[in-house]
Amino acid sequence: MISYPQLKHLPEAYVKAKLADFLHEDLPEGDITTRSTVSDGNKVGQGEIIAAEEMVFVGVELLTRCFGEACTVQLNFGDGAALKGGEVIASVSGPFVDLLTRERVVLNLLQRLAGIATLTAKFVKIARPHRVKILDTRKTTPGLRLFEKYAVAAAGGHNHRLDLSSGILIKDNHLRSAGGVTRAVENCRKARTDLPIELEVDTFDQLREGLTAGVDGVLLDNMSPGEIVNAVQLIRNSERGDSIFIEASGGITLATLADYVVTGVDAISVGALTHSAGSRDIRMEFIQ
Repeated sequence: MISYPQLKHLPEAYVKAKLADFLHEDLPEGDITTRSTVSDGNKVGQGEIIAAEEMVFVGVELLTRCFGEACTVQLNFGDGAALKGGEVIASVSGPFVDLLTRERVVLNLLQRLAGIATLTAKFVKIARPHRVKILDTRKTTPGLRLFEKYAVAAAGGHNHRLDLSSGILIKDNHLRSAGGVTRAVENCRKARTDLPIELEVDTFDQLREGLTAGVDGVLLDNMSPGEIVNAVQLIRNSERGDSIFIEASGGITLATLADYVVTGVDAISVGALTHSAGSRDIRMEFIQ
């Protein structure tokens, strides 16, 4: 079976570097408003980060690193926690200057991650009883991929390949460029990467040719549930059929997911987890 490393933790250096970039974007020459209104740069305050609506929270490794060394963060929930509106995610204390200048960047990221996690959890709830994995894709926001895949994993979803260097997935444009299924698979074998080869197919002719060529995984793209049932049967009855990873994808929504999780596939990949998730409402309120 094809599997990829799961992003359960974010590298500290990555988080710090990204936060530095985001803060520079928001205050390239400093926070003029805070600098003008807060005369005492050492004055200390406390704020609460609050879930303003129901959501699945993700962001422990962000909150513990985002406010600077002069601030203290007290977390009330862990990654993957289901929150009700009004619950306090964390309390933050430290210089007002730090809290004010970092507030928007932190909330933007938390809201984005909570949106992805909340949507992912809905898909997982339907798929889990059938032992079908919900996979993310590379359809992520440029510059936020690790954050977004971290949110998927924290909510019970599974990470597909992280990037183009992590795995082989032959898609339609690769087939056109290489000259067909057999040629594409043979070229991958010759490359000797030792990586499993997954093939995206949207016809049964492509599927049969891929099975003959000896692929390790198949992505059934834009097929109906009935077509997928027939494709799964064809794959499982082929040589090495029980070891071939079967993934379905292509416009599968929460409304249609129940029809797909019973088809016999191992996983369903959903680009919408990251490219269409709406942010959740998270606020920061000063209490002193």
